[in-house]
Amino acid sequence: QLQLVESGGGLVQPGGSLRLSCAASGFSLKHYAITWFRQAPGKEREGVSCIRSSGFSTNFADSVKGRVTISRDNAKNTVYLQMNSLAPEDTAVYYCARGYADRCLPDDRAYDYWGQGTQVTVSS
Repeated sequence: QLQLVESGGGLVQPGGSLRLSCAASGFSLKHYAITWFRQAPGKEREGVSCIRSSGFSTNFADSVKGRVTISRDNAKNTVYLQMNSLAPEDTAVYYCARGYADRCLPDDRAYDYWGQGTQVTVSS
């Protein structure tokens, strides 16, 4: 059964850090582009960061540039999103998704499998 499971979310104070994990089962994620999306209350889902099979990575959201790093551990079949200097506007449900093709695209229609999401709340 093909599955993506996110973890690592939680409540963090402004300026803090979190590392989110996206564990895959039923397929090897090293062959695919994996993207982290997020959706804040009342807002559309937006792409945050993506990593391709080659290891090439890109950040889609200007607001996170310089603060997030995406990485992959092929042995653990897991993709990570390290987020630093978190701010209240980073509060959202974070999802990971597998691309139909090995391309980093911010359009969520380019992804076929999604995790259930993990909540990140940044608040003092």
